Amino acid sequence: MDQLEYTALGQTVHHCVLPNGLRVYVDARRSYSKQFAFFAVQYGGMNLRFRGEDGEWLDTPAGVAHFLEHKTFDTEDGSALQRMAANGVDPNAFTSSSMTGYYFEGVRGFEENLRTLLSFVSVPWFTPESVDKEQGIIAQEIRMCEDDPNDEAYYRLLEAMYTEHPIRTRVAGTVESISRITADTLYQCHRAFYRPGNMVLCAAGDIDPQRVADIAREVLPPEPTTATPAGCGRQEPPEVGARFTRRTMPVSMPLFALGFKGTLPEEGGCLRQRLVAELTCDVLFSPSAPLYNRLYEQGLLNSSLGSFYSAVPGCSFIVAEGESRDPELVRDEVLKEAARLSREGISQELWDRLKKAAYGTMVRRLNSLEDTCIEMAQTRFDGEDYLSFPQVFQSIERADGEALLREWFVEGRTALSVIAPED
Repeated sequence: MDQLEYTALGQTVHHCVLPNGLRVYVDARRSYSKQFAFFAVQYGGMNLRFRGEDGEWLDTPAGVAHFLEHKTFDTEDGSALQRMAANGVDPNAFTSSSMTGYYFEGVRGFEENLRTLLSFVSVPWFTPESVDKEQGIIAQEIRMCEDDPNDEAYYRLLEAMYTEHPIRTRVAGTVESISRITADTLYQCHRAFYRPGNMVLCAAGDIDPQRVADIAREVLPPEPTTATPAGCGRQEPPEVGARFTRRTMPVSMPLFALGFKGTLPEEGGCLRQRLVAELTCDVLFSPSAPLYNRLYEQGLLNSSLGSFYSAVPGCSFIVAEGESRDPELVRDEVLKEAARLSREGISQELWDRLKKAAYGTMVRRLNSLEDTCIEMAQTRFDGEDYLSFPQVFQSIERADGEALLREWFVEGRTALSVIAPED
């Protein structure tokens, strides 16, 4: 295996690409007692349309990727989840808009559990009866999410911001959409996306890098594979589809999700845009930000305000979430402060302090095997290297944040989703 040296972080990652196209990354840490493995596929809730083996475009119901995540743990002789738990590890999985990941963490039996993980993810086993049963389980999960005010505010925001991009589709789908999912649908999507050439295996802890690659080579299909072409809908306009959406639910105070529709990063610039966007969020929404303190002192915000940047192929955006007696006034004040900062400039002292704090947070997160593996996999799908962030940080200037404020934080790119009390 090749060795990737990160001198700024004092880390070494072993890397190879198997003949079947699978990319393998191992962060061997001999001082750690735990081991972690993450097996990810570039397929998520937004991937509703893809090109089939005959070259024709195929459309699938919303929620297939999430449904497939649930059913992938099924094997012909039982449940892989139970087998791995009995072998001393904690297995789990998640589905996002653009990725599905399967992982486990433990202190013993790493090689046996890795074999199990690679086997059940790569060899599907579904029956019509088990699919019918799972529809009821997932339908309950969907209804619970629909009753969650925070989830509802977020997804209504995406539906307002985007008119064409499938990011507006709920990852779990709807009760109606999952009723159209069959065992054949799951097999078809598994064949299309669960290909080694469309997947990444990341592992970390007290493990032998070469053994990880050897086990993957033994367990997975040897044939070379490539990613299945997937569609992202028609070209998305730069402006939001709707600037405001409101729904009443049983909440004590209005809660809101405030979104800013971004631009696509330049090729090879996904990580850089993410870091610039996250620093800009801190400039506006962190407790160190003058705007946050002003709104808090005026009683327009409580301490629950949070913000984040998100990006998938074809779109990127910033979201600020919180509670306020007047969410529309909060939106107006945010836009006003963004315009002032883009015109007068961000305080150099504030920018340097936030940049130093953000860098320190990312370095500390490397202590988490889980965070490191998931971040490495996600950035590899973007064609980038997560552990290059020290060099990326060095290239970021205050002017980058000011440019983002000028371009993203304008009325035409802003949408507000409010969940108001029923009374």
